[in-house]
Amino acid sequence: MSIEIPGFEHGPLELEGERRDVYRRGQGRAVIVMSEVPGITPQVARFATRVADAGFSVWMPQLFGTPLEPLTPATAARTIARVCISREFRVLAAHRSSPIVDWLRALARHAHAQCGGPGVGAVGMCLTGNFGLAMMLDAPVIAPVLAQPSLPGGITHAQRSGLHASPEEIAAAHRRIDREGARILGLRFSGDPMCRAERFERLQAEFGPAFEAIVVPSRNANPDALPPAHSVMTTHLIDREGEPTRAALDRTLAFLHEQLNRA
Repeated sequence: MSIEIPGFEHGPLELEGERRDVYRRGQGRAVIVMSEVPGITPQVARFATRVADAGFSVWMPQLFGTPLEPLTPATAARTIARVCISREFRVLAAHRSSPIVDWLRALARHAHAQCGGPGVGAVGMCLTGNFGLAMMLDAPVIAPVLAQPSLPGGITHAQRSGLHASPEEIAAAHRRIDREGARILGLRFSGDPMCRAERFERLQAEFGPAFEAIVVPSRNANPDALPPAHSVMTTHLIDREGEPTRAALDRTLAFLHEQLNRA
């Protein structure tokens, strides 16, 4: 059964032979918002609202979990368990993206056809954090935002620095950077155990000045949220002027404007 999210229209969208619910809000250039564990939490919906209210058309697909279910240890564990056995995700793959990215590319192409402009924005968080990078292959994604990208999981250096993208997808990202002016924005907390410094070091080495990194000190995370400090723009956001997490959110919106609303 479909679940309403106040302020959003929603309905099924069939792409690549698969039907998923997609929540929409706003007008302007298209931005795909991909949820984090355990799904479209109230905080994720609030972030998507901020993006729409900033002048964008938000397309937020239902990928996993139950919309508006809050983040708790139980809901997180249940979602992670389901994802780990799903054929749509490869949680340990350092050099391959998850199969669900094919559907997300199709969504980006569809949204771009509807909204126009130079390209599409894609904001991934946590489990979906690196998806925007992989979506630069065969989709008009020129403004990927990698918020605390947590795949691949694992403890080896290859996994901690892995980009969860194939060589072909990385090569496509370079082509979009060189030919279309694409840029990549990344966000993480300094002590995040799920998104280590090695991953951002790899992104910086791979993409150079085309990759902009925002690393927020973990001490500046919302103290009322579940530890550890992880979700920069949602669960661990302190939404007040002068707070580093608010500055990261503001920079993300500015980045999307720079990339998608340029002449």
